[in-house]
Amino acid sequence: MVRKLLRIALILTVTLVGLAGLGLAYLFLALPNASAPSNVKVVATPGKLARGEYLARHVAGCVVCHGTRDWTRFSGPLAPGTEGRGSTFDIGIASLHASNITPAGIGDWTDGELIRAITEGVSRDGRALFPLMPYDNFRTMAPDDLEAIVSYVRSLKPIAIVPPAQQTTIKFPLNLIVRTMPGPAAPAPRPDPIVNRIAYGKYVTTMASCGHCHTPREGDGNVKDKPFAGGSPFPLPGGRVQFSANITPDQRTGIGSWTEAQFIDRFKINAQLDDETLKEQSGHRTEMPWRDYSGMTREDLSAIYLYLRTVPAVTNDVPRGAQPQHTASR
Repeated sequence: MVRKLLRIALILTVTLVGLAGLGLAYLFLALPNASAPSNVKVVATPGKLARGEYLARHVAGCVVCHGTRDWTRFSGPLAPGTEGRGSTFDIGIASLHASNITPAGIGDWTDGELIRAITEGVSRDGRALFPLMPYDNFRTMAPDDLEAIVSYVRSLKPIAIVPPAQQTTIKFPLNLIVRTMPGPAAPAPRPDPIVNRIAYGKYVTTMASCGHCHTPREGDGNVKDKPFAGGSPFPLPGGRVQFSANITPDQRTGIGSWTEAQFIDRFKINAQLDDETLKEQSGHRTEMPWRDYSGMTREDLSAIYLYLRTVPAVTNDVPRGAQPQHTASR
């Protein structure tokens, strides 16, 4: 009887080890799931370059995340001359390096490889990108907007820098989970900003990754039933933490009582701040890149506002301003 039980236990152990091996083989051999890069060749035109600069600097955040933020100024605006040079992020569960996207860093990439990285989250070497790069929000970007962004980053001043020796490290098991996140792109035409303003507002909101920061998180993922309800923690120097705001149309804890003009002006006032004022307000640190987002057109900000008025209102009291670090675990 004992011998029979040992035999059964051995068979179960071998089976489990085999299944685990197959699972790991699948993770490393079959994933990430991505298509081959397309053969598209982007032809830069003045119109594409202008559109690409607008999107990369003021909507999609390409040059902000891949540049250096100047924290001696309010909201950490992009430091001039660092556009696209690359940057580093330490988020506890991972140490990440946003690549150099100037021609010095992507000069040997094809346009198809760049578009695949933006929309599917796979580097040219087949490596899955960490979703701090919000490729999930870029999957449905209109093809002409993708081409505009590619045109613009290729026009940036080349900045040859030596990347960190250890560019990206992700802790287990997240390093395996990340491999499951990339997926096929689903590009769609850009909604007409006049005929269908709410759909266009959703399009811009998605590209700007508003939900990425303004949706509360549990563990390593966003809370799907509370989109835009705020409460995501952002560590600050000195052991403090700041939480993203509730931007649902809840009357008390969100922006339900805001008028369209108030919403737009909240962004535009930052475009009017002179350099001295930005320095004076540097102590009021915020991860929200107000200065860069303030470059959005009033029409696009209006569309975002209209779209946010359609999302479910969620009552979520979010602490305002810098808080003690222990508040993050409330």
